[in-house]
Amino acid sequence: MNTNVLAICWLLSATAFAQNIRGRVTDESTKSPLPGATIVVVGQQLGTTTNGEGDFSLKLTPGPYTLRISSIGFESLDQAVTVEASGTTTVNLALKPTQTSLSEVMVVGSRNLNRSVTDSPAPIDIIDVRQVTSKMGQLDVNQLLQFVAPSFNSNRQTGSDGADHVDPASLRGLGPDQTLVLINGKRQHQSSLVTLFGTRGRGNTGTDLNTIPAAAIERIEILRDGAAAQYGSDAIAGVINIVLKTSTNQLTANVNYGAYQAKYRFDNQKFDGGNLNVNANYGWRIGKTGFLNVTGDYNQRDHTNRANTPGIDSTLQRRQYGDSKITNSSFYANAQIPLTTNTNIYAFGGINARKGDAYAWTRAADSDRNIPSIYPDGFDPIITSKILDGTFAAGVRTNFRGWNVDFGNIFGSNRFDYGVKNTLNASMGPSSPREFNAGGFQLQQNVTGLHFTRFYKNTLQGLNIAFGSEFRYEDYKIFAGEEASYRAYDITKAAGSQGFPGFQPSNELNKSRTNLGLYVDGEIDITKAFMVGAAARYENYSDFGSTLNGKLSSRLTISPAFMLRGTLSTGFRAPSLAQTYFNSTITNFVGGQAVQVQIAQSGSAITQALGVPPLKQETSLNASLGFTSQLGSGFSLTVDAYYVRIKDRIVLTGQFSDDLPAISDALKALNVSRVQFFTNAISTRTRGIDIVLAHHTQLGNGRLNTSLGMNFNSLDTTSVNTNAKLKPYKDLYFDLREYYFVKASAPPSKMNLTIDYSINKWAFLLRFVRFGEVKLANWSYKSDELDIYKPKVTTDLSVSYRFTPQVGLSIGGSNILNVYPDMHRADLTESGGAWDPVQMGINGAYWFGKLNFRF
Repeated sequence: MNTNVLAICWLLSATAFAQNIRGRVTDESTKSPLPGATIVVVGQQLGTTTNGEGDFSLKLTPGPYTLRISSIGFESLDQAVTVEASGTTTVNLALKPTQTSLSEVMVVGSRNLNRSVTDSPAPIDIIDVRQVTSKMGQLDVNQLLQFVAPSFNSNRQTGSDGADHVDPASLRGLGPDQTLVLINGKRQHQSSLVTLFGTRGRGNTGTDLNTIPAAAIERIEILRDGAAAQYGSDAIAGVINIVLKTSTNQLTANVNYGAYQAKYRFDNQKFDGGNLNVNANYGWRIGKTGFLNVTGDYNQRDHTNRANTPGIDSTLQRRQYGDSKITNSSFYANAQIPLTTNTNIYAFGGINARKGDAYAWTRAADSDRNIPSIYPDGFDPIITSKILDGTFAAGVRTNFRGWNVDFGNIFGSNRFDYGVKNTLNASMGPSSPREFNAGGFQLQQNVTGLHFTRFYKNTLQGLNIAFGSEFRYEDYKIFAGEEASYRAYDITKAAGSQGFPGFQPSNELNKSRTNLGLYVDGEIDITKAFMVGAAARYENYSDFGSTLNGKLSSRLTISPAFMLRGTLSTGFRAPSLAQTYFNSTITNFVGGQAVQVQIAQSGSAITQALGVPPLKQETSLNASLGFTSQLGSGFSLTVDAYYVRIKDRIVLTGQFSDDLPAISDALKALNVSRVQFFTNAISTRTRGIDIVLAHHTQLGNGRLNTSLGMNFNSLDTTSVNTNAKLKPYKDLYFDLREYYFVKASAPPSKMNLTIDYSINKWAFLLRFVRFGEVKLANWSYKSDELDIYKPKVTTDLSVSYRFTPQVGLSIGGSNILNVYPDMHRADLTESGGAWDPVQMGINGAYWFGKLNFRF
């Protein structure tokens, strides 16, 4: 009884002392109210949303609080407030707009910490990952960027060995290894995989963006400009900087599931490729300015199968053709610990473990590579992968006598282990195992950097000076598979595991190199309207020597609504260790004698016998010219034209056989029947233009954001660089198919129209993506029989609703009209299916649902 009385008295007392806090949330740029904005009291299960006039109210007991205000299409804001003991506390808040698709900011591309979007000399896109992933179906970083950024391209491949497990990606139609990837501004390591097959990234290494979970990312910044003079090797096409989350005192969690609508499937199964993703993110505050933010992410993706398409002879097709099955688990962390008011220790990184199953080409029942007693109906080998990827960075930032100093180290490792199952070694007969360990490779990288930056605000209108150095160590290994994965036990039969023959002991190696880079750059605002910048970078590699590159940039503000900008730079890309040292061997028997089919490493006895020089760096000349404009209330337009000339691009040649007269004796003397190799074979020229038009306005009681992004791109091969001995075989050195693979690294045009409307607790998104025509040469090797993939448009639609400030749901679809590329003859395409991996992909419509939680 007494307990009940005390409880009632406590409730009455709490109600009596509770005070109103009222406020209004507005759009900072237009000053208009924001209906449907979410206000959460950090650390408590309290919250509300704004009404149609942008107003809100809460009842809180007196004391200090932190309010977190968020609205789709705007940057979140944390606001400290104190509720007084009497009267009503009023607070007015303004949110900065973002874009669901693209918006311009100045983060990468300049070391001037005072540089803003309005005076950027180079085009930069920012993708707010939380805004995009909360509405659309794409879960991994590559697919997210594929449908958001017009200059970015990535397609999943099938029947392409390692490329089925690591999606190659590119900017502005250049190679995957010509884009530099940073995490929190630090150089990220590449994948250990060099792509040998498929129509994307052929002969290239690249960075595996999917090792970093989207749930750990705050935003992705894309610098669409050559920047090797600023950041070093690989930045010919541009730079992608991934910024990890720094939020604290908020738990966010997501449960996502989706599947593809299987329009083409021989067994009439209606859906496949189920994709489950579960993730959670939380941050703790450390001191006044420190934090620890952690993310756990699990993703399970099943196979799709688009084999046996109608109208195509089933005997000419693979029986399994579609996306690989992937299980991806990640843990990432980002931290900063304040030591003094001027000094912070930082650390970030994570680990990613991936297992994959990918379809290899079908072996028919009557094939000499089959053992009928094991597989009476033939078999479909499965190439498996175990990929372990890790990154760890740590350092200290301080201010020393006016200089901002950053001393840090980042270490990265990528290991790729191959396996093959549902297969056999035909030379072992009926006793053959059905599963093999096929070996693999590993790449490790360590970068230590010391950077200085200082801004002189009283020199003209501002002068920024930056200089520093980086020392990089890289190590590359190849390790052999088990003996049965490569050996021939019966010389009259095919050797090794079918689907993927294992690496042999003769392929094993452990190679390393070092690199020292020194740079200096400066930017000066001569007037408030006119800025010029210059950068220079010297690098010395232990394996091929030195390179010096420079960059000039400028910005001229004509009026508050119009600005011109441009850059001119030289660049380079060092050959990767994988391109330099990768080698593999397949043993065939001719007339009872073992002969080798090889991918020979640079500088080997074979390449020396053929007169092939060692690999050297690719070099480039980049130029861009553009403008930004405010066309009126809520309208913005950016247009940037670019030119990229690259000399000595590295490609993988076709196979040279020992029956070619000019080289027959050299190959036979080395007991090699066929050979191919990496070489600086071609020079290319790329011309293009990027256009981004954005508009935001108040529409009724809601907010409408619209953006149109377009990329037009043209790549031409200007020369093929052969040596004297191989000059008669120029068309084999870089053949018709390879020419079209390089040319089709990106569609010649890509357009993205996004319409995003939010009102109260609802949000609606409609997106159209148009992919331009792609042409590929097929196995017929005839220029008049190209596979032409005509322009296609995909349509994405989603509807989102917030039940409470803490719980929201999104449902929708990507490519909801179930559009596919044009079909072609499966026996002639590179991939062995009715489509190559072009444009929007081969899987059709994808339907999804997402539950998200914020506490």
